[in-house]
Amino acid sequence: MAHRFEVYKDKAGEYRVRFKYNSEIIFSTEGYASKSGAHRAIESIKKFVPEAPTEEVE
Repeated sequence: MAHRFEVYKDKAGEYRVRFKYNSEIIFSTEGYASKSGAHRAIESIKKFVPEAPTEEVE
């Protein structure tokens, strides 16, 4: 698939979401204290792009 969400942990230990299209990062969110907070952000964003899959990057 050409586009997807990725959940990852940054150097500060916060969870962030980035949206990629054809391997290019289109945007990244603010940091969240929990992985569930990052997933809630995705659900909010999906209202506008519901077909984008989500991946967790460790």
